[in-house]
Amino acid sequence: MSSTPLALFVGLPNPTISDDEFALFRETNPLGLFVGRRNQREPEQTRRLIERFREAVGRDDAPIFTDQEGGRVQHLDAGPWPLFRSFGQFAELALRDFDLGKKALRLSSQAMGAMMTELGLSSGCSPVLDLVFETTSAVIGARSFGPDPDFIAALGREVVDGLLETGNMPVIKHIPGHGRATLDSHKERPVVNASRETLTATDFKPFVALKDTPWAMVAHVVYSAYDAELPASVSPVMHDVIRNDMGYDGVLISDCIFMESLSGTLPERVKQVLDAGFDIALHSHGDIPESEAAAKAARPLTEAALQRIAAGSARLGNLKIDVRAAHAQVEDMFASALVS
Repeated sequence: MSSTPLALFVGLPNPTISDDEFALFRETNPLGLFVGRRNQREPEQTRRLIERFREAVGRDDAPIFTDQEGGRVQHLDAGPWPLFRSFGQFAELALRDFDLGKKALRLSSQAMGAMMTELGLSSGCSPVLDLVFETTSAVIGARSFGPDPDFIAALGREVVDGLLETGNMPVIKHIPGHGRATLDSHKERPVVNASRETLTATDFKPFVALKDTPWAMVAHVVYSAYDAELPASVSPVMHDVIRNDMGYDGVLISDCIFMESLSGTLPERVKQVLDAGFDIALHSHGDIPESEAAAKAARPLTEAALQRIAAGSARLGNLKIDVRAAHAQVEDMFASALVS
């Protein structure tokens, strides 16, 4: 096993790590593990799963990510865990009472972050900073705070800071913006034909405003004004736009490479992400042969990526929150504003 982790997150089909998977992870040393609903049944099982992955790779701080935004995208949605509201609902509250909306969102983010940190989860891959329009693919929908980039940036800041305070890593997504995509990148390749001027003034703006966030997830969307062929996540041109034009210097991880906006085999997709200059490829599920193939195509993290990861981890706080009490307080805030 290389002492430097691979620039790769792997996934699992089941809620346990088999002996063969354990051996594969020990041999290949992927940076992190992505867990979904299929992997998380209840707190103790989730903790055991996380501990076993970290034992396999020999790193107690190996990052374990999930999707936990609130609304319809929350992979901790079984009985033991409280259900959190969508960003769209917080936006509605903030439109009625901006200060109350921000306060509720900060507290909800702290509760969600504390819940994940207590489980050993490093991140819920949140917040979404994509704009939403009438033409936006339904894959975004209520995951967005709305169409106003300044409003999105203000609310996104509450999520970023609330998560950091509780030791949970925020990941802004889907940089540089999925909102003008009319197709779902899980199923097809979206092409955005807006001009550079329009994108800079709108979709890119929340990401620039929150460019101090330690991690960002890159969209599988083509921005034809910059690169007419390749989705951002595999485009060296878009890597340079994000790094230089937008000024983002944190960790850049691709969206899941299983998504059909990309082309080629899984190993080819891993190579495309890393060849474009991005720090990490996200392989969020898959069986042993798929994970093995992805690992063979990956390469060790660069020194720059290691430094970015370390800088982000140094910003994590240790605020303790009573998750259920905070969640109940947030619900009281919605009730007081008569927002359902």
